[in-house]
Amino acid sequence: MSGDGSTIRRRRVCSSCKKRFTTYERVEEAAPMVVKKDGRREPFDRAKIIAGIKRACEKRPVSMETIEQLANNIETAMTEQSDREVASSVVGAAVMNELHKIDQVAYVRFASVYRQFKDIDEFMHELEDLINQRKQSPAPRVGEKKGAS
Repeated sequence: MSGDGSTIRRRRVCSSCKKRFTTYERVEEAAPMVVKKDGRREPFDRAKIIAGIKRACEKRPVSMETIEQLANNIETAMTEQSDREVASSVVGAAVMNELHKIDQVAYVRFASVYRQFKDIDEFMHELEDLINQRKQSPAPRVGEKKGAS
């Protein structure tokens, strides 16, 4: 069982070729419907969250394990909400919040696409907010633990 108890890891053997492989079994919970900006509704898709995070973290020191954990955090938060529907803006904000904790460059990349900055002033305002937050409480870099120098 995984650390949080949501996934079961099994080692298996193919009956044909005798190769060993690992499967991960997860409880399939009723995922909420995501309400898009144009009013369309579609099921929550964890794969889309992972794809977006991977794009934001491209060429950054962020492991797939970390990306999977972020996706787990977001999926858990969305399924724990009592609503059967969740606005896409809530999902996007959750992704930005998780990225902000682990890698600020990835956060800015995701924010620039998600928030669709109209001009450089909006982008600079976001960077200034990020700089001010860093001055107030320096965030640890990826792979660095809090309190480490």
